[in-house]
Amino acid sequence: MEDLVIRDADVADGSGEASYRADVVIDGGRIVSIVKEAAAAGCQRPRAMRELDAEGLVLSPGFIDMHAHSDLALLRDPDHSAKAAQGVTLEVIGQDGLSYAPVDDRTLEEVRRAITGWNGYGDDLDLDWRSVGEYLDRLDRGIAVNAAYLVPQGTVRALVVGWEDRAATPQELGRMRRLVAEGLEQGAVGLSSGLTYTPGMYAPDAELTELCRVVASYGGYYCPHHRSYGAGALEAYAAMVALTREAGCPLHLAHATMNFGVNEGRAPKLLALLDAALDAGADITLDSYPYTPGCTTLAALLPSWASEGGPEAVLARLGDPATAERIRHDLEVTGSDGCHGVPVDWGTIEVSGVTTPGLGDLVGRTVRQAAGARGEAPWDTARRLLVEDRLGTTVLQHVGHEDNVRAIMRHRTHTGGSDGILRGDKPHPRAYGTFPRYLGHYVRESGILSLEECVAHLTSRPAARLRLPDRGLVREGYRADLVLFDPRSVASGATFTEPRTLPTGIPYVLVDGRFVIEDGKRTDVLAGRSVRRTPV
Repeated sequence: MEDLVIRDADVADGSGEASYRADVVIDGGRIVSIVKEAAAAGCQRPRAMRELDAEGLVLSPGFIDMHAHSDLALLRDPDHSAKAAQGVTLEVIGQDGLSYAPVDDRTLEEVRRAITGWNGYGDDLDLDWRSVGEYLDRLDRGIAVNAAYLVPQGTVRALVVGWEDRAATPQELGRMRRLVAEGLEQGAVGLSSGLTYTPGMYAPDAELTELCRVVASYGGYYCPHHRSYGAGALEAYAAMVALTREAGCPLHLAHATMNFGVNEGRAPKLLALLDAALDAGADITLDSYPYTPGCTTLAALLPSWASEGGPEAVLARLGDPATAERIRHDLEVTGSDGCHGVPVDWGTIEVSGVTTPGLGDLVGRTVRQAAGARGEAPWDTARRLLVEDRLGTTVLQHVGHEDNVRAIMRHRTHTGGSDGILRGDKPHPRAYGTFPRYLGHYVRESGILSLEECVAHLTSRPAARLRLPDRGLVREGYRADLVLFDPRSVASGATFTEPRTLPTGIPYVLVDGRFVIEDGKRTDVLAGRSVRRTPV
């Protein structure tokens, strides 16, 4: 007898087509049969060792988070309810060009310090891997949800070139190409870049094109956090389209937003640019989160010249008054490339997390508010925070536009990505609320997307981008990574004041046919594993 039958579910199967009522039978981690209501009439209904009454609930494929920062959280926190409770059954990590493989001892230490604000330093973990394959093997010991990995271009550059602002030599480029190839051979699904983060931003487009040629040859995709989401955003998007078309590589645009005042109302121009490329034969997808503010580290706002050489060099420059004044001028007057070419407005930069306990009183305040309380200029507060927190501060950046968010999420190649940073005392609520917010706020309350269309955005579209032949749809033979949610009550509980509140209306989540969320509570099941690239 089979393991489980989910009875009388309204199945939104991920295709975008109309929902239907059915019994769905699961055995051995896969969907073995789907008996639709019409077919069941007048015949014996399927039986199993366990029967779950899903009356009033929608059954859909598990949600795929196309942009996650759970690289260490998956190992640190077996519970991982931040994602599991949302119905996420697969996360794509290794984002924004910075993660923990491939590395050597030197590079690992540098990367750990550079992205402490994203993932913590990691001193509570044994970071005993060095290659992509070894990292994926570590995930295979058992994690809450599945994970796919992108080779991080910035980490590769740090390993080969270092943190210097210069072009790679032919020999260095050859080694970077080999490292990317090795990562893909070991199971990575593509390549990521963080082109407003060092050292990845020091790579010229010609270097990125050569790496993308390697990615294309393995059937992977390129996922850039491109060179600007502010001034020059459209030109930055166009550059990524041109680069990947030259390389013959599929393109997935990370957290595709149009932020800052210069881009208010300009989402239609971005979508027109993408549609023209798609109509001409380009292979492009994108992801976005359903919120207006962004989230990053405070150090990421610094100009690239100030970040050359790595974290210790940054701290030394901040400690020199003349150099610090030059940094301030770039930030506040010129508009640094780290802040997307837009002069920083300290009233939009809210401290969301610190790594030094004595700085906790600043969390929840904007830099301008904190400076006012201290009776000093905002840059003096920001500089003090960067130095005392050893570059580990995370911030919310309140620079988005709701009309842009809504327009982009309706695009024909849109997928969902939380960009969720789980560290900090007051993280962005997207880490805990992205997927139920799509279903609750933008489907039920706002009607921006139909339920079936939204489910397709969160399931089959990302599965197709990842080239996963047996995920993303409710189909016989597919893996039983599934979500049951109540369309009348599903909602994000996370807010900017209470960002770690879990969602409502998602009582059941299955990974590999096993309940990781049951009756709305996290079980102790660790059914997740690495999801590796399907060979071409």
